Amino acid sequence: MKYDYFGKKKMKIISIHRNLWRTCKFDSHRRIHMAHSSNDGERNFQPAPDQFRPLQSVFRRRLIAGVSAASLLSVGANFGGITSFFLSFFPEESRNLKLDALYPVRGYSRYIDANLGFEFIYPESWLGDQTVAYRAAEKAERLMDPPPLGSVGRRSRSVNEPVVAFGPPGSTGELNISVIVAPVSLDFSIETFGGAEEVGEAIVGTITGRSRGSVVKGTLIASSLRQDSVEGVKFYELEFEVESPTFHRHNVAVCCVRKGRLFTLNAQSPESVWPEFKSQFYAIADSFNFV
Repeated sequence: MKYDYFGKKKMKIISIHRNLWRTCKFDSHRRIHMAHSSNDGERNFQPAPDQFRPLQSVFRRRLIAGVSAASLLSVGANFGGITSFFLSFFPEESRNLKLDALYPVRGYSRYIDANLGFEFIYPESWLGDQTVAYRAAEKAERLMDPPPLGSVGRRSRSVNEPVVAFGPPGSTGELNISVIVAPVSLDFSIETFGGAEEVGEAIVGTITGRSRGSVVKGTLIASSLRQDSVEGVKFYELEFEVESPTFHRHNVAVCCVRKGRLFTLNAQSPESVWPEFKSQFYAIADSFNFV
C-alpha cells in the first residue's frame, strides 16, 4: 500500500473545517440565547432611575415642605436674628406695623402698655426692672381687695412710682428709662406754664426742689414741643442736668397730659457716659406716643 501523504493532509484539513463550523454554530446559538435573555430582562426589569421615578415627586414635595417649614420657624422664632435682619431693611414700615414689639429692629424693641395706652422703644439688650413689675402687680392686687374697716374715711397716701422701667443688665440703676403716670384733674393743662422753655424750667425746678438737706442744682439744656396729629396731644421734650455733691446725671424727658393723667418718660444716665447714649435717648423720646 502506498502512503498517500496528500490524501491524509486533505482529510485533516476537512476535519479542522468541520470542527470550526461546529464551534461557530455553537457560539452563534449561545449569542442568540443571550440576546433573547437580555431582551426579556429589559421587558421585566427596569433600570434603577426608572424604578424610583414615581418617588421623585414625593421626595421633592417633602423636601420643599420641610425647607418651607424650617424657614417659617426660623423667621417666626427669630433664630440667629434672621427676622430682625430682614426687618432692618424696612425700619419705618416695620415700626409702623409695630413689628418691633415682637422682633428688634435696628437695635430697638418696642414696649406697648395696652391699659394706659402709651408706647416707646428701648435698646433691645435692656431688661425690664423686676422691682417695678412686682410693685405694679402688688398694686393691682390691692385694688382688687376691699379696704380694711379701720381705713374707712381716711385719705390714702398716693406715691407716684414708675409703671415700667428698663435698664442694661447688671447696672446700678443710674442708667435707665422709666415712665411715671400720675392722676391730674381733667382741666389740668401744661400750657398754663407757658412755652416749651417755661415748662422745662418749671419741671427742672420741681425736681431740684424735692431734695431737702442737700444742694441739688438743675440746668435746662434744651426744650422742644411736638404735637400728635390724631388727638392733638402736646409732648414737651426736655434735656437737662441734675447735679449734687454725690451724683451728676444727664436726662432726657417727655411730659404730656391725656385724659386726666400726666405722663412723664425719663431717660437718665451718669454724665460720664452721656455722649455714648445721647442719640439713643433722643430716639426713645421721639418714639414716646399713644396707641
